[in-house]
Amino acid sequence: MHATDRAAGVLLGAACGDALGVPYEFARRLGPDEKPAMLGGGLGDYKPGEYSDDTQMHVCIAAVSSTGTDLTNPTALDQIARNFHFWRDGGATDIGNQTSGVLRAAKSRKTGTPAQAMTAEADTYTARTRFSAGNGSLMRTGIVALAYLDDVDEMVRAATVISSLTHSDPECVEACILWCAGIRTAVMEGTIDGVRDGITLLPEDRQEIWHARLDEAEANPPHHWDRNGYVVTALQAAWSAITRTPVPELAPERGSFPAQHFQLATEAAVRAGNDTDTVAAIAGALLGARWGVSAIPLAWQQAVNGWPTMTAPDLVRLAVLTARKGMDDNDGWPSAPRVKIPGYAGKEYATQHPDDPGVLLGNLSMTEFAGTPPVDAVVSLCRVGQGPIFSGTDVEHVRVWLVDKEGENPNLHYALDQAARQVLRLRKEGKRVFLHCVAGRSRTPAVAATYSTLLGADPRTALTDVWAALGKHWTLLVHPQLHDAVYELAGQPPHPLPAIASSASAADMAGAPQR
Repeated sequence: MHATDRAAGVLLGAACGDALGVPYEFARRLGPDEKPAMLGGGLGDYKPGEYSDDTQMHVCIAAVSSTGTDLTNPTALDQIARNFHFWRDGGATDIGNQTSGVLRAAKSRKTGTPAQAMTAEADTYTARTRFSAGNGSLMRTGIVALAYLDDVDEMVRAATVISSLTHSDPECVEACILWCAGIRTAVMEGTIDGVRDGITLLPEDRQEIWHARLDEAEANPPHHWDRNGYVVTALQAAWSAITRTPVPELAPERGSFPAQHFQLATEAAVRAGNDTDTVAAIAGALLGARWGVSAIPLAWQQAVNGWPTMTAPDLVRLAVLTARKGMDDNDGWPSAPRVKIPGYAGKEYATQHPDDPGVLLGNLSMTEFAGTPPVDAVVSLCRVGQGPIFSGTDVEHVRVWLVDKEGENPNLHYALDQAARQVLRLRKEGKRVFLHCVAGRSRTPAVAATYSTLLGADPRTALTDVWAALGKHWTLLVHPQLHDAVYELAGQPPHPLPAIASSASAADMAGAPQR
């Protein structure tokens, strides 16, 4: 589950960095105390949260990788090339000069398959100009790593051929290999060590050069390089933002969480200036791989959107399918419009939150409700599928990555805090909220109680009142980490609840499959 969380963060992490950098591209560089925001605008008059060409090209590759095919297969490469042409002709809101020139020339070429024509034109471009090492392939390379989590050699081969479709300069290829190596290791092991370790995958005579470049990045702030359209300085700026941004300590009572490194380092990448969306997209892919989708601020997840008609759940689906070789799980996740509702979810039910009647607590079965929904927004703490919630009615839907199994939430306190604050935000906007997980008996009471503490309640009182509201029937006590986090977020030591524990049935205490 940790690796799935991190894989799910790669494409969405890149898109969030992209959208965050869009308003500041080639504009005045932000100062150290200025906080970037997904304002839209920029070079393409983007909507708030809309990503640019960095993620658009990423999606062109992900559309193929998510089928489980080998990306080095000629058929797959041809489809990626066709997708690039389709995007350029009808979807590109921004496009780099090098990419534009190669695609235009390749479309006019009379010989070879689409991929062969594109690669040939990329080679021609590289041969005729001194400035052929742009950052246009590095910005879209993260998804390639996800396709080869089990095979380093094939990952190197795929990074090489996919970069070379538009950027065949050796420095572009080398940068893509390093970043793919970093993303692969981050997903599999939860560290960023793979970028350094990936240097061994390069030709021997190039290894010291790249060690020195990473050393330089770690020694200087992201804005040290005036021009980061060059693939090397783009990588250095992203690496600087990641490595020089301190990882916050875990102090839940002070709102400090290690997972916030994703947001802080992505913001630092935007402050590099110049090609802000690209540098932040490059950084965001690796940060998403390191920290997971559960570390990406829910406000960013709600905002991000872009070509062709993608939102956060669509990007997560492409990434997870790529990592899973194109296969959904037994419940149809992540592709099914609605995942299967297990028997233990029980019949549909909803009950009022004890401290706020504008919040309903319930289960996944309740989302099958037909007719006019009783709420304006839904906060889902479990997988629900790709389709709209409440049978396609127009309600806001917040999806939270929270797992009801001990040890499977590397960003537990952060995710719990974020979920509760989304409920608070929705209520301040005057929206009625439905808060649910699969059975409504573990994650739901934890977030509901955390929400109560944001309203000023004591955590023990909050948990007791939520337990009573749920008919004294829950499974939260078989998830002590989740239970204790409610106290820890409120700055109190966990407190046992013997009266509640003794009233839980044997069936409750047995728990249920993690979803």
